[in-house]
Amino acid sequence: MTFTFNHIALSVKDVDESVQFYQRVLQLEEIENTASNSSTRWLSLNQGKQLHLIPRPKSEIKLNKAVHFALSTPDIEDVVSSLENLNIEYSDWKDVPGNIYVRQDGIKQVYFQDPNGYWIELNNDV
Repeated sequence: MTFTFNHIALSVKDVDESVQFYQRVLQLEEIENTASNSSTRWLSLNQGKQLHLIPRPKSEIKLNKAVHFALSTPDIEDVVSSLENLNIEYSDWKDVPGNIYVRQDGIKQVYFQDPNGYWIELNNDV
């Protein structure tokens, strides 16, 4: 068997707020939800990959930094500058605020949270 990554789905308290966050911070484009006429909204992660935001206003979301998804960019410093300009708090894996962590393999990474508390890692592993 072989598999390819298709999408990640997140339960969110306020789907409109979450869509606005991902569009503003990561500049993700909204795409059509072709699966149903529900309130779930889809965003493109490029190359056919998707982020599905499923409204669950009454669900409790319990997360820690080990539960995250990672996006890679060759422009990590520019993206971090954008986070700072948007007043988005970020940290490294060890929770040092405003720090870009450099892993043993030389990859730079930072972590921040969306409005629902989900952790997002940005790195330059491209």
